[in-house]
Amino acid sequence: MNILLTGATGKVGRHVTQTLVASGHRVRALTRSPGAAALPAGAEVVEGDLERPETLPAALEDIDRMYLFPVPGTAHEVAALARKAGVRRIVVLSSSSVLSDDEANHSARHHRTVEQAVEESGVEWTFVRPDEFAGNVIWKWGHSIRTEDVVRAPYGGAARALVHEADVAAVAAAALLEDGHGGARYEVTGPRALTQVEQVATLARAVGREIRFEELSREAGREAMSAFMPPPVVEMVLDYLAASVVEPGPVTTVVRDVTGREPLSFARWAEDNAGAFSASE
Repeated sequence: MNILLTGATGKVGRHVTQTLVASGHRVRALTRSPGAAALPAGAEVVEGDLERPETLPAALEDIDRMYLFPVPGTAHEVAALARKAGVRRIVVLSSSSVLSDDEANHSARHHRTVEQAVEESGVEWTFVRPDEFAGNVIWKWGHSIRTEDVVRAPYGGAARALVHEADVAAVAAAALLEDGHGGARYEVTGPRALTQVEQVATLARAVGREIRFEELSREAGREAMSAFMPPPVVEMVLDYLAASVVEPGPVTTVVRDVTGREPLSFARWAEDNAGAFSASE
Protein backbone atom coordinates (compact mmCIF):
# COMPACT_ATOMS: atom_id res chain seq x y z
CA MET A 1 0.00 0.00 0.00
CA ASN A 2 1.44 3.37 -1.08
CA ILE A 3 0.01 6.44 0.64
CA LEU A 4 0.50 10.13 -0.11
CA LEU A 5 -0.02 12.56 2.76
CA THR A 6 -0.63 16.21 1.97
CA GLY A 7 -0.50 18.66 4.86
CA ALA A 8 1.90 16.18 6.44
CA THR A 9 3.50 18.79 8.71
CA GLY A 10 0.18 20.14 10.02
CA LYS A 11 -1.37 19.61 13.45
CA VAL A 12 -3.25 16.52 12.28
CA GLY A 13 -0.91 15.52 9.46
CA ARG A 14 2.04 14.93 11.76
CA HIS A 15 0.01 12.45 13.80
CA VAL A 16 -1.22 10.73 10.62
CA THR A 17 2.36 10.45 9.37
CA GLN A 18 3.56 8.91 12.63
CA THR A 19 0.72 6.38 12.66
CA LEU A 20 1.17 5.29 9.06
CA VAL A 21 4.95 5.02 9.26
CA ALA A 22 4.52 2.81 12.34
CA SER A 23 2.05 0.66 10.37
CA GLY A 24 4.83 -0.35 7.98
CA HIS A 25 3.23 0.94 4.79
CA ARG A 26 5.04 3.09 2.26
CA VAL A 27 4.37 6.72 3.17
CA ARG A 28 5.17 9.72 0.99
CA ALA A 29 4.78 13.09 2.70
CA LEU A 30 4.22 16.21 0.62
CA THR A 31 5.49 19.53 1.97
CA ARG A 32 6.53 22.91 0.63
CA SER A 33 9.76 22.79 2.64
CA PRO A 34 11.23 19.26 2.86
CA GLY A 35 14.33 20.48 4.67
CA ALA A 36 12.28 21.79 7.57
CA ALA A 37 9.70 18.98 7.72
CA ALA A 38 11.19 17.05 10.67
CA LEU A 39 8.95 14.06 9.96
CA PRO A 40 9.54 10.52 11.27
CA ALA A 41 12.25 8.41 9.72
CA GLY A 42 10.61 6.07 7.25
CA ALA A 43 8.51 8.74 5.55
CA GLU A 44 9.63 9.69 2.06
CA VAL A 45 9.51 13.49 2.15
CA VAL A 46 8.93 15.21 -1.21
CA GLU A 47 8.46 18.81 -2.26
CA GLY A 48 5.09 19.95 -3.54
CA ASP A 49 2.32 22.45 -3.01
CA LEU A 50 -1.44 21.89 -3.27
CA GLU A 51 -1.79 25.51 -4.40
CA ARG A 52 0.45 24.64 -7.37
CA PRO A 53 -1.03 21.43 -8.82
CA GLU A 54 1.69 21.28 -11.47
CA THR A 55 4.05 20.19 -8.65
CA LEU A 56 1.99 17.07 -7.84
CA PRO A 57 2.31 14.50 -10.66
CA ALA A 58 5.68 13.16 -9.50
CA ALA A 59 4.44 12.88 -5.92
CA LEU A 60 1.38 10.94 -7.11
CA GLU A 61 3.34 8.27 -8.99
CA ASP A 62 2.49 4.74 -7.74
CA ILE A 63 0.14 6.12 -5.06
CA ASP A 64 -3.14 4.30 -4.39
CA ARG A 65 -4.38 6.14 -1.26
CA MET A 66 -4.22 9.82 -0.35
CA TYR A 67 -4.82 12.00 2.71
CA LEU A 68 -5.97 15.39 1.44
CA PHE A 69 -5.51 18.65 3.31
CA PRO A 70 -8.30 21.12 2.35
CA VAL A 71 -7.23 23.74 -0.20
CA PRO A 72 -10.42 24.78 -2.03
CA GLY A 73 -8.89 26.89 -4.79
CA THR A 74 -7.28 23.92 -6.53
CA ALA A 75 -9.35 21.05 -5.11
CA HIS A 76 -10.98 20.03 -8.40
CA GLU A 77 -7.67 19.98 -10.24
CA VAL A 78 -5.93 18.07 -7.46
CA ALA A 79 -8.69 15.46 -7.25
CA ALA A 80 -8.60 15.01 -11.03
CA LEU A 81 -4.82 14.56 -10.97
CA ALA A 82 -5.15 11.97 -8.21
CA ARG A 83 -7.68 9.96 -10.18
CA LYS A 84 -5.59 10.17 -13.34
CA ALA A 85 -2.56 8.89 -11.40
CA GLY A 86 -4.49 5.84 -10.18
CA VAL A 87 -5.38 6.90 -6.64
CA ARG A 88 -8.29 4.73 -5.51
CA ARG A 89 -9.09 6.24 -2.10
CA ILE A 90 -8.98 9.80 -0.76
CA VAL A 91 -9.49 10.69 2.89
CA VAL A 92 -10.29 14.39 3.27
CA LEU A 93 -9.51 16.47 6.35
CA SER A 94 -12.73 18.47 6.42
CA SER A 95 -14.64 20.22 9.21
CA SER A 96 -17.91 19.90 11.10
CA SER A 97 -18.64 23.42 9.87
CA VAL A 98 -19.97 21.87 6.63
CA LEU A 99 -23.06 20.88 8.64
CA SER A 100 -23.99 24.56 9.00
CA ASP A 101 -26.86 25.81 6.85
CA ASP A 102 -25.52 29.37 7.06
CA GLU A 103 -24.44 30.32 3.54
CA ALA A 104 -22.24 33.06 5.00
CA ASN A 105 -20.18 30.56 7.01
CA HIS A 106 -16.68 30.94 5.55
CA SER A 107 -15.38 27.67 6.99
CA ALA A 108 -18.37 25.72 5.67
CA ARG A 109 -17.87 27.08 2.14
CA HIS A 110 -14.13 26.38 2.30
CA HIS A 111 -14.53 22.73 3.25
CA ARG A 112 -17.65 22.00 1.18
CA THR A 113 -15.74 23.02 -1.93
CA VAL A 114 -13.09 20.39 -1.24
CA GLU A 115 -15.61 17.69 -0.36
CA GLN A 116 -17.59 18.34 -3.54
CA ALA A 117 -14.46 18.21 -5.68
CA VAL A 118 -13.50 14.81 -4.27
CA GLU A 119 -17.04 13.44 -4.58
CA GLU A 120 -17.17 14.50 -8.22
CA SER A 121 -13.79 12.90 -8.98
CA GLY A 122 -15.24 9.40 -8.83
CA VAL A 123 -12.57 8.20 -6.37
CA GLU A 124 -13.66 6.39 -3.20
CA TRP A 125 -13.74 8.94 -0.39
CA THR A 126 -14.09 9.42 3.35
CA PHE A 127 -14.66 12.82 4.96
CA VAL A 128 -13.20 13.36 8.42
CA ARG A 129 -15.02 16.32 9.97
CA PRO A 130 -13.50 17.39 13.29
CA ASP A 131 -15.28 19.82 15.55
CA GLU A 132 -13.13 22.51 17.19
CA PHE A 133 -9.48 21.50 17.63
CA ALA A 134 -8.20 21.61 21.19
CA GLY A 135 -5.07 23.23 19.77
CA ASN A 136 -7.03 26.38 18.93
CA VAL A 137 -6.62 27.48 22.54
CA ILE A 138 -2.90 28.05 21.84
CA TRP A 139 -3.44 30.78 19.29
CA LYS A 140 -6.51 32.16 21.08
CA TRP A 141 -5.16 32.27 24.63
CA GLY A 142 -1.51 31.27 24.61
CA HIS A 143 0.00 34.75 24.69
CA SER A 144 -2.17 36.08 27.52
CA ILE A 145 -1.63 32.93 29.59
CA ARG A 146 2.13 33.05 29.10
CA THR A 147 2.40 36.75 29.92
CA GLU A 148 -0.44 37.41 32.38
CA ASP A 149 -1.97 34.08 33.47
CA VAL A 150 -5.34 35.33 32.24
CA VAL A 151 -7.85 34.52 29.51
CA ARG A 152 -10.19 37.28 28.33
CA ALA A 153 -13.06 36.08 26.16
CA PRO A 154 -16.78 36.50 25.60
CA TYR A 155 -19.31 33.78 26.38
CA GLY A 156 -17.52 31.96 29.18
CA GLY A 157 -20.39 29.49 29.31
CA ALA A 158 -19.93 28.39 25.68
CA ALA A 159 -19.37 24.63 25.77
CA ARG A 160 -17.69 22.52 23.08
CA ALA A 161 -16.22 19.01 23.06
CA LEU A 162 -12.74 20.04 21.92
CA VAL A 163 -11.01 17.29 19.98
CA HIS A 164 -7.40 16.18 20.41
CA GLU A 165 -5.66 16.34 17.03
CA ALA A 166 -4.32 12.82 17.59
CA ASP A 167 -7.90 11.51 17.61
CA VAL A 168 -8.65 13.18 14.27
CA ALA A 169 -5.51 11.57 12.90
CA ALA A 170 -6.46 8.16 14.28
CA VAL A 171 -9.79 8.27 12.45
CA ALA A 172 -8.10 9.43 9.23
CA ALA A 173 -5.46 6.70 9.47
CA ALA A 174 -8.11 4.02 9.98
CA ALA A 175 -10.00 5.26 6.91
CA LEU A 176 -6.80 5.10 4.87
CA LEU A 177 -5.71 1.66 6.01
CA GLU A 178 -8.97 -0.23 6.49
CA ASP A 179 -11.82 -1.13 4.17
CA GLY A 180 -15.39 -0.25 5.03
CA HIS A 181 -15.07 3.53 5.39
CA GLY A 182 -15.92 4.52 1.83
CA GLY A 183 -18.63 7.18 1.70
CA ALA A 184 -18.47 7.83 5.46
CA ARG A 185 -18.75 11.33 6.87
CA TYR A 186 -17.18 11.20 10.31
CA GLU A 187 -17.93 14.05 12.73
CA VAL A 188 -15.10 13.80 15.26
CA THR A 189 -15.39 15.36 18.73
CA GLY A 190 -13.83 15.06 22.14
CA PRO A 191 -15.52 12.99 24.84
CA ARG A 192 -17.18 15.83 26.77
CA ALA A 193 -18.37 19.39 26.17
CA LEU A 194 -16.55 21.86 28.44
CA THR A 195 -17.36 25.53 28.89
CA GLN A 196 -14.62 28.03 28.19
CA VAL A 197 -14.35 28.61 31.94
CA GLU A 198 -13.87 24.85 32.46
CA GLN A 199 -11.29 24.76 29.65
CA VAL A 200 -9.25 27.46 31.39
CA ALA A 201 -9.46 25.61 34.71
CA THR A 202 -8.22 22.46 32.96
CA LEU A 203 -5.29 24.34 31.48
CA ALA A 204 -4.47 25.77 34.92
CA ARG A 205 -4.25 22.27 36.39
CA ALA A 206 -2.00 21.13 33.54
CA VAL A 207 0.45 24.00 33.88
CA GLY A 208 0.35 24.03 37.68
CA ARG A 209 -0.58 27.64 38.26
CA GLU A 210 -3.68 29.80 38.54
CA ILE A 211 -5.18 31.21 35.33
CA ARG A 212 -8.01 33.74 35.62
CA PHE A 213 -10.95 33.90 33.24
CA GLU A 214 -12.25 37.42 32.58
CA GLU A 215 -15.56 37.61 30.75
CA LEU A 216 -15.77 40.12 27.89
CA SER A 217 -18.90 41.60 26.39
CA ARG A 218 -19.67 40.64 22.81
CA GLU A 219 -18.53 44.09 21.70
CA ALA A 220 -15.22 43.84 23.57
CA GLY A 221 -14.74 40.31 22.25
CA ARG A 222 -15.31 41.57 18.71
CA GLU A 223 -12.67 44.25 19.17
CA ALA A 224 -10.13 41.80 20.61
CA MET A 225 -10.65 39.18 17.90
CA SER A 226 -10.53 41.72 15.10
CA ALA A 227 -6.81 42.12 15.77
CA PHE A 228 -6.15 38.67 14.24
CA MET A 229 -9.32 37.63 12.36
CA PRO A 230 -11.16 39.15 9.39
CA PRO A 231 -14.59 40.61 10.25
CA PRO A 232 -16.72 37.80 8.71
CA VAL A 233 -14.80 35.19 10.70
CA VAL A 234 -15.11 37.23 13.91
CA GLU A 235 -18.90 37.34 13.56
CA MET A 236 -19.01 33.63 12.74
CA VAL A 237 -17.02 32.79 15.89
CA LEU A 238 -19.12 35.09 18.09
CA ASP A 239 -22.34 33.53 16.80
CA TYR A 240 -20.89 30.05 17.28
CA LEU A 241 -19.95 30.85 20.89
CA ALA A 242 -23.33 32.41 21.65
CA ALA A 243 -25.12 29.34 20.31
CA SER A 244 -22.86 27.05 22.38
CA VAL A 245 -24.01 28.75 25.59
CA VAL A 246 -27.61 27.81 24.84
CA GLU A 247 -26.85 24.39 23.35
CA PRO A 248 -23.43 22.82 23.97
CA GLY A 249 -21.59 21.43 20.98
CA PRO A 250 -22.20 17.82 19.95
CA VAL A 251 -20.46 14.80 21.44
CA THR A 252 -20.10 11.88 19.03
CA THR A 253 -18.89 8.29 19.42
CA VAL A 254 -16.89 8.32 16.17
CA VAL A 255 -13.45 7.88 17.76
CA ARG A 256 -14.63 4.86 19.72
CA ASP A 257 -16.59 3.43 16.80
CA VAL A 258 -13.75 3.75 14.29
CA THR A 259 -10.65 3.11 16.42
CA GLY A 260 -12.01 0.89 19.20
CA ARG A 261 -10.65 3.12 21.96
CA GLU A 262 -12.03 6.03 23.96
CA PRO A 263 -11.36 9.57 22.69
CA LEU A 264 -8.64 11.59 24.43
CA SER A 265 -9.84 14.18 26.92
CA PHE A 266 -9.09 17.89 26.88
CA ALA A 267 -7.18 17.29 30.12
CA ARG A 268 -4.94 14.87 28.23
CA TRP A 269 -4.43 17.44 25.48
CA ALA A 270 -3.55 20.09 28.09
CA GLU A 271 -0.98 17.76 29.66
CA ASP A 272 0.51 16.95 26.25
CA ASN A 273 0.83 20.65 25.40
CA ALA A 274 1.47 22.32 28.75
CA GLY A 275 4.80 23.67 27.47
CA ALA A 276 2.96 25.91 25.01
CA PHE A 277 1.72 27.96 27.95
CA SER A 278 4.99 28.43 29.80
CA ALA A 279 6.56 31.86 30.05
CA SER A 280 9.65 30.65 28.18
CA GLU A 281 7.66 29.80 25.03
